[in-house]
Amino acid sequence: MIDARSLTRDFVVSRTQTVHAVRGISLRIEPGELVALLGPNGAGKTTTMRMLTTLIAPTSGTATVAGHDVVREPGQVRRHIGYVGQGNGAGHTQRVHDELRTQGAIYGLDRRAARRRADELLAALDLTELAGRKVSALSGGQRRRLDVAMGLVHAPSLLFLDEPSTGLDPQNRANLWEHILRMRAEAAMTVVLSTHYLDEADSMAERVVIVDHGEVIADDSAAALKAKLAGDRIVLTADEPDARSLARLVDRLPGAREVTRTGSRVEAHVADGPAALPELLRAAVEAGVRVGTAQVHQPTLDDVFLSLTGRSLREAGHEEPTAQGSPQDPQTRKDVP
Repeated sequence: MIDARSLTRDFVVSRTQTVHAVRGISLRIEPGELVALLGPNGAGKTTTMRMLTTLIAPTSGTATVAGHDVVREPGQVRRHIGYVGQGNGAGHTQRVHDELRTQGAIYGLDRRAARRRADELLAALDLTELAGRKVSALSGGQRRRLDVAMGLVHAPSLLFLDEPSTGLDPQNRANLWEHILRMRAEAAMTVVLSTHYLDEADSMAERVVIVDHGEVIADDSAAALKAKLAGDRIVLTADEPDARSLARLVDRLPGAREVTRTGSRVEAHVADGPAALPELLRAAVEAGVRVGTAQVHQPTLDDVFLSLTGRSLREAGHEEPTAQGSPQDPQTRKDVP
């Protein structure tokens, strides 16, 4: 469905300054996959999505989307994809049903077909009762569902979602995803998702692609990334001098790494925490070391990002882009049409 090879994108800020937003991204996505793009602001996620959706041209590299070249055949690409950007796409003074029918007309549907498709999407996304309401009167969650409906009017085989649930409360986020996942299953769509909500990527994406400084630094399932790059973490406490003895026991555990002791607290990363902890506690009993508390912490995708970059994705997500980084949302830049 997507075959991108060595995509780059540069933005000229001034005569002496060029921002390298994307630095050679290669990405292959098969039909039917749900793939999440993760990375801090300025990592190049949105720029990559905008190249794949033909909104901006790559500086170099190639990409085919739904079998069509994004540079030579942008019209064909757009016929096969839906795109839900970060901002709301519907006109605030327009009525919900009218916006959907207009979108259908843009894609070549006649009046009857556009009306029928609008009704289908309103029902599927729980918007039927709001059909006659102006967009400006909708809540944030309702607007995002309308954005998704507009992206699905032409029944695309591939849907791009650029941070679709940002700013929504947990209930509206869950509601939006319930609708998206149901419609994806019904239509066998491929979905490419950009998000800062790690729980969304962890629970829903079959693959997670992590981007940093315009490059892909990891690509696998969430479970595989957590197992390979983060691992389980065990945390134990003991009074002195037992804490020192406990740290030595942990250090002798097969596969234990990054063993640290801070006062009475001992931490380490292990491949299988639930299996390692009982083994460690048995060794402590045999050695006469009294353990106060013992816990196993399952890794998160934020732990994966920390392992790869030395910083937290949650913290990095709030960084301001710099000239050495990349603009997270290039449509706001004056040098981008």
